[in-house]
Amino acid sequence: MWWFQQGLSFLPASLVVWSAATFVFSYITAIVLHHVDPLVPYISDTGTIPPERCLFGIMLNISAFLGVATMYVRYKQVYALNPEKSKIIKLNKIGLTLGLISCFGLCIIANFQKCVLYYVHVVGACLTFGVGAIYMLVQTVLSYLMQPEIHSKDIFWIRLTVLLWCSSSIASMFVSSLVLYSGLYGTNLVQKLHWDPEEKGYTAHIISTVSEWSLAFSFLSFFLTYIRDFQKISLRAVVSLHGRTLYNTPQSFVADEQTLLTAGSI
Repeated sequence: MWWFQQGLSFLPASLVVWSAATFVFSYITAIVLHHVDPLVPYISDTGTIPPERCLFGIMLNISAFLGVATMYVRYKQVYALNPEKSKIIKLNKIGLTLGLISCFGLCIIANFQKCVLYYVHVVGACLTFGVGAIYMLVQTVLSYLMQPEIHSKDIFWIRLTVLLWCSSSIASMFVSSLVLYSGLYGTNLVQKLHWDPEEKGYTAHIISTVSEWSLAFSFLSFFLTYIRDFQKISLRAVVSLHGRTLYNTPQSFVADEQTLLTAGSI
């Protein structure tokens, strides 16, 4: 049995591979069509002009779906491992809520492009990366609370390291973007897709774009840490039938005809 066939480890693996492919395919398409500069453009700029915009939107929506599935399974796993620890259960619910909000923000990014509806796009980015970073923090705290009984200390330190990587990327991107869009280097920079290295503000632009790519891959790296955990879990769907037909059944027969069917592992 291959590693990705064990439990539900294919979920975080698919999320990471698919999301990385989204960024890479959109980037290659935008470069080949000369829509952006080859040297580290904004990720959003690679999904601004058709046809890469269509590819970017579709693939990112699928990434959001995979993210929801991954976060839900993580929630169920933590709950099953700690059924009587109220502190962990509460944090786990908060984590799931934050994760779903982050995935919703990813859908906003996918469907509202930077050069079309900039402020809506920024809201989506804040939900994805800002709320997503808090989700990573909650999961790191959960990892701390569950070690060494549930898993080793190593996984906690790995997640803490990735969280610090994410936080530094956010700080770097925030400061450089604040400088870039402060008005010192001109206006309407949001619509600017091509930069000359001799232009003022080019250094701030490069720092901002590198920080964005770093931030995106810090998120993907965090979900890589789920793969080993997900090898230890599987889910089953239980279907409850309240009758043998779809016709209206007298209430007295409902209890007698109720049947449970258990589907295979998801």
